This record gives sequence, C-alpha cells and structure tokens, in this order.
Amino acid sequence: MIQSSVPQGATLRPRTLRFAHVAIIGKYQAPGSRHAVEEIAHFLHDEGCDVSLEKDTALNTGLSQYAALDVPAIGRDCNLALVVGGDGTMLGIGRQLARYGVPLIGINQGRLGFITDLPFEDFRQRLGPMLRGEYEEDARSLMAASVWRDGRCVFEATALNDVVVNRSGVASMIELRVEVDGHFVANQRADGLIIATPTGSTAYALSAGGPMLHPAIDGWVMVPIAPHTLSNRPVVLSSHSEIAVEIVAGKDASANFDMQTLTSLMHGDRIVVRRSPHSLRLLHPVGWSYFDTLRMKLHWNEGA
Repeated sequence: MIQSSVPQGATLRPRTLRFAHVAIIGKYQAPGSRHAVEEIAHFLHDEGCDVSLEKDTALNTGLSQYAALDVPAIGRDCNLALVVGGDGTMLGIGRQLARYGVPLIGINQGRLGFITDLPFEDFRQRLGPMLRGEYEEDARSLMAASVWRDGRCVFEATALNDVVVNRSGVASMIELRVEVDGHFVANQRADGLIIATPTGSTAYALSAGGPMLHPAIDGWVMVPIAPHTLSNRPVVLSSHSEIAVEIVAGKDASANFDMQTLTSLMHGDRIVVRRSPHSLRLLHPVGWSYFDTLRMKLHWNEGA
C-alpha cells in the first residue's frame, strides 16, 4: 500500500492552482452579503484554496470559521483578493491594496460595475479557470493628491477614479487657478473641476461631458463642471503631469477623492495631483474586452 506524504489535516491543492490563499472583501451590511460571501468561500475551499475574510467583512457577516485579516495582513499573506459588491467597494479596498501588489477580481453585486465585472450568478463558471491562471491582467493607475495651505501639506489622499474640486450647495460659482507642470493654464469660474483617471472617466467625468478613456491610455482627463465660459472644454493630459488647482474665490469649496474622502478648502489652498507610484492589478476572464463592458453597462445597441 502506498502511503500519502501529505500531513494529516493539510489541504490538498491541485498542482495547477495559481492562487493558494484568497481573501474575500464584501460589501458591508448589504442585504444578501453574508449569503454571497459564504457561497464564494465554500467554492474557493472546494477548489483547494485557503480562504480568509477581510476583518470588517468577517465582523459584519458573522462568518467566524475563516481567518479574519486586516489590509496589511492581506497584502502580506494573500495571493488574490475577491471583491464582492459594486464599484464603490472595489474603489475603497483597491486604493488600500494597490501598494501591496495583490491582484483583485471583482464579483458584481452592485448596479453598474465597470470594474467589478464578474456577475455573481456566473462566478463559479468564470472564477474556476482564473484560479488556475487563465485570466487577463489590467493595470489601473492611481492618483496621489495633497492639499497645501500656507506652504504646509494639510491633507493627503489616493484616488483610483477622480479628484473633484467643487463648491457646496451655495448658488455662487468658485474660481480656480489651474496649472499643469508649473505652467499656468487658466482661471476658471465653474461649479468645479474633475481630474479623472481612465478608470474614473466613466464616472462623474462622463456625466460632466468628458470623454471615455480606454484603460490602456496613459493619461488623465481634466473636466470643468458647468463652466461659466463655454469654451472651457475637457482636456486630456499625460498621467505623468502634475496638476495644481488653487482656490481663488468662492464659498465653501471642497475636494473629494473618489467621492469617498472629503476635505474642506479655504481661499489660497492648492490641490496638487500627481501619479501614484502604485497601480491596481485587476484580473478579468480570458477574452474580456473593455468594449464589451461599455456596451453592456451603457446599453449600446439596444433596440438595434
């Protein structure tokens, strides 16, 4: 009789498994979140993966049978992160995990899902081959933003979608002085200004009249929000440019980062946006196309 060399209690993994330790990040306190996370965790375990849950996901779902890890531990110990929710969930965790180089796969439980592109109902069929190395990788650039006041940095944030400088609910516009790489561009009177990555070009920037940028384009788009001068149009810039926006006039201006982090601004404040040294690693099924995503999410060709 041939005896197994595998220690008792160890997990048997297929030799072709590409990702041995997978973390799951869920959409917090959303209806159906526990069921979705639990079903995906069972599937991963059956595939031979070690499974951990992000600590808030574990707390909010009550799934205590899996190890609960904070973000640094996921970055240190896990080969892959599965994000279960919508694009907002991906934005929140993606900014944190980018520095660790952990690839992410988005399983869509949201309504739109430009970057969480695996439908939950199809995850078994799509995810199995990806765990064995059958995937396409897509690197997304991030922005490093800072707010400067009287020569001091008073706020810092990272953005995957966009940096938005805008007014509050008051009726008056704000006036912004815009510079690119130290060169004066214009003083703009508007409701605000959006600086978006290709990932964010399908978010607020698109609603404000900006172009959609393919993720392979190494650029950013700068889009005015309801400008006073109609000749102020969206501009596509190199993602290696440094953009500075100074608050010249107007009441109650603020800066938003991915619409998830907010800071109030004062006259004279400068918002400086540079390319982050980190990129987000997104994984897609083989055959994935950005244009398929656009066609589906934006309902192109319907009725044709």
